[in-house]
Amino acid sequence: MRWTHAAGRTLLVTALLVAGQAGARGPGGAPTAADGGGRGPITLVTGGDLTSYLRGVLDGWNRKHPAEKVTLIELPDAADEVRAQMVSGLRSGSDRFDVLNIDVAWTSEFAAAGWISPLNADRFPLDRFLPPVVDTATFGGRLRAVPYVTNAALLYYRKDVLAQEHEKPPRTWAELRRLARTAAPAHGLDGYAGQFLPYEGLTTNVTEAVQSAGGTILGDEGAKVTVDSAATRRALDFLTGGVRDGWIPEEALRYKEEESRRAFQNGRLLFLRNWPYVYSLANAPSSPVAGKVGAVPLPGPDGPGSGVLGGSNLAVNAQSRHQKSATDLIAYLTSEAVQRRVLTEGALPPVWADLYTDPALVRKYPYLPTLRKGVLAAKPRPKSPRYDQVSLTVQAVVHDALAQRQSTEQTVTRLRRELGDVVRTD
Repeated sequence: MRWTHAAGRTLLVTALLVAGQAGARGPGGAPTAADGGGRGPITLVTGGDLTSYLRGVLDGWNRKHPAEKVTLIELPDAADEVRAQMVSGLRSGSDRFDVLNIDVAWTSEFAAAGWISPLNADRFPLDRFLPPVVDTATFGGRLRAVPYVTNAALLYYRKDVLAQEHEKPPRTWAELRRLARTAAPAHGLDGYAGQFLPYEGLTTNVTEAVQSAGGTILGDEGAKVTVDSAATRRALDFLTGGVRDGWIPEEALRYKEEESRRAFQNGRLLFLRNWPYVYSLANAPSSPVAGKVGAVPLPGPDGPGSGVLGGSNLAVNAQSRHQKSATDLIAYLTSEAVQRRVLTEGALPPVWADLYTDPALVRKYPYLPTLRKGVLAAKPRPKSPRYDQVSLTVQAVVHDALAQRQSTEQTVTRLRRELGDVVRTD
């Protein structure tokens, strides 16, 4: 999703929101979304729809449902502003937003606060989705939203450079380190970059490294700090060692998605961790590296690594008066036909599994099989009712480590202590 790291400009527009439940009750008879309201016009709130495909999708709904028309409310593109405006309305008990397009990382927070209604899983085709994406929409053992768009990072590389070196794309951190230290400078390139500015993207990069090494940052849905582990130390050593040894350029400590994409696309990097939107831009006719770019799953310590799931989930405001209409809308938005448009018109990764193996789509979007592998190996970001504070803590502490201001052991100690303070505040 555009507002988090989850993709770059053209990719992260997403847009929808919804939710509801068709006359069903959740486990133990607890009310689900459809029990809370009836039918009528509804509003959808989202970050900016940069590709404008969403309006056409909603026009199709409105033509068939004149008494339940959807009004699109677009907030600014910045993730923090989108979240702030949504939270302000939800905290006040406003029903202005019926359905919300929320970053996958916000689901736990919104659910724990009681702002979004539980959903009946039987109402939606969850068995047709890529399995890991469903986990991003659950909290406390219940479905709290419905996946609409997914995302997982890829490792981009210069095919021409590796071909000249008679090398294959790296599958492990050791292979990545070796090629970034040797092949890159031999061709006048920097070795590797991700998104290391202290913002949500850094949290994502760190989380990917920790879980690729077999560790976690939080457990028990945010109730337990698990960051003090050998896996965390191995992940931090990999990243901080890259900056110290120079195969991660210091400039990368100021990179977000677009800064890192431009560095790679302008021919300054051998390897780049970024989202799928980069593939089409880097291979566009005007790109200096067009035709020279490949993509593989993220490497890990001993083989393919584990990415962090990005994307957006659709949730219903617990105060909505028209939750049954919202239920039908979400079924429409998660249908195979609309999910195909999500990819072909919105340039966004859909959640339907079959679309990643559709021969016609693979011919048009050759990165789909690689992206599918990435999504299947990926996991959600740490679940926590206070995810925003968790992320801010990880960003601040790890950026100090990348800037060589503290050791790995000092970093783990700070993370354990400061994340513990966040958890105990709940």
